[in-house]
Amino acid sequence: MKSSRLFHPAWVVAAVAFVALVGAAGFRATPSVLLHPLHAEFGWPLATISAAVSVNLLLYGLTAPFAAALMERFGIRRVVTGALLLVAAGSGLTVFMTASWQLIACWGVLVGLGTGSMALAFVATVTGRWFVKRRGLVTGVLTAGGAAGQLVFLPVLANLVQSYNWKVAALVVAAAALLVVPLVVFFLREHPADLGLPLYGGTEVVRPQPAAGGPGAASRALSGLRTGVRSRAFWLLAGGFAICGATTNGLVGTHFIPAAHDHGVAETTAAGLLALVGLFDIVGTIASGWLTDRVDSRVLLAAYYGLRGLSLLVLPSLFADTTGPTMLVFIVFYGLDWVATVPPTVALCREYFGDRGPVVFGWVFASHQIGAAIAATGAGFVRDRLGEYTLAWYVAGALAIGAAVLSLMLKRREPEPVPVEPEPAVATAPRAWRLRPSDG
Repeated sequence: MKSSRLFHPAWVVAAVAFVALVGAAGFRATPSVLLHPLHAEFGWPLATISAAVSVNLLLYGLTAPFAAALMERFGIRRVVTGALLLVAAGSGLTVFMTASWQLIACWGVLVGLGTGSMALAFVATVTGRWFVKRRGLVTGVLTAGGAAGQLVFLPVLANLVQSYNWKVAALVVAAAALLVVPLVVFFLREHPADLGLPLYGGTEVVRPQPAAGGPGAASRALSGLRTGVRSRAFWLLAGGFAICGATTNGLVGTHFIPAAHDHGVAETTAAGLLALVGLFDIVGTIASGWLTDRVDSRVLLAAYYGLRGLSLLVLPSLFADTTGPTMLVFIVFYGLDWVATVPPTVALCREYFGDRGPVVFGWVFASHQIGAAIAATGAGFVRDRLGEYTLAWYVAGALAIGAAVLSLMLKRREPEPVPVEPEPAVATAPRAWRLRPSDG
C-alpha cells in the first residue's frame, strides 16, 4: 500500500488516456489541411466539403453521452479500443473515395463516431473514476491531449500533403490511431477498486455499482439528458458551450487555414500557426485546470468567453500575406483560451448534477459540437457567397461575448439541507411512564 501511495496507478491510466486522445486527435487536424486539396482534386465546393466536417462534428458531440454510458456498462477499455479502430477505418478508407457522399460516410460517420467515443465525456469519466485530488488539473491535462494531437499532426500532415498528396496524410492518421490500440488494451484499467486501491486522494476503496441488470447505455444517456433539461444551469452551460464549439472547432479549427490562404499565406505556414494554437492550448488548458481547483468556475468561463470574443472581432484586420507580430499575439492568446473552458464546465456539471455529471456533460458537449457543425457549414457558405470570411469572424466574436453573459447568469448551487433526525422514541418513553403514577 505504501508504494501505491508513492505512485498511484491513476497516473498510468491518465497517461494512457492522454495518448489515446492524442492518437484520435490526428483526425481533428485533418479537415483544415485537406479542404483545398480535395477541392482541387474533385472540384467539390468548400460548402460541400465543410458539410462532411459538420457531420463529423455533430456525431462527435452526439456520440459522447452514449459513449459515457457505454463506458459505465461495458468498460472504458472496450469502448476506447473500438473507437480507435473506427477512426483508423474512417481515415484509411478515404483514399478509395470517388464521390462526396463517401467523404461524408468516412469523415463524417465513421470518424465522427470514433472520435465522439473518446470525446470530453471520456475525460470526465476517467477523472471521476480515478481522482479526488487534482481532478481539475488532470481534466485540463487530458483535455490538452486533443491540442497535443493537433500540435503533433498538423504540420506533419501539411508537409505530407505538399510533398506527396492528401492520401498519404490520411493513411498516416489511420496508422497513428492503430498504434495506440495496444497501449489501451494492456494499460487502461477500469477502476482503482480492481486493484484494491482508493481513488487518488481518497481514503477508502469504493466498489463501483455493477452495471449488469441496470438500464442500457441508451437509457442511461437519455436519463442523463432528462436530468439536465429540467435544470436552468444545463441550458446556460449548453448554450455557452455551443458557442464555444462554433468559435473553435467549427470556425477557427476548420477555416483558419483556408482564410489565411485567401490572403496569400502558404498552407504549411498557416498550418504551423494553427499548430502553435495547439501548443499554447496545452499550457492554457492545464493552467485552467489548476485555476478550476481554486477559482469560481463561473467567473473563469465568463472571462474566457469574453476575451475570446474580443480577439475574434480583431482577427479580420490581422490577416496579411506575411505573418506579423500582431497575428502571433492572436495565435498565442487564442491558443491559451482554446479549450480552457472545459475544466470549469466539467466542474460545474459535477457541482450541479453529482454522479450523473459525466453523462450530463456528454450532452453539454453535444451542444458544443452542434455549434461547431453549424459554424463549419455556415462559414463555408459565407466564403462561397461573399468570397471572404470577414462576416463569419464578426458573428463569432459577438456570440462569444454572449456566452460570457450566459456564464455570469449561472447561480451557485445551494448545498443540500442536512436532514434532521427525529428524536428517538426511547427519549420520550420515560416522560410518559413518569406521568402514570400521578394518574392513579
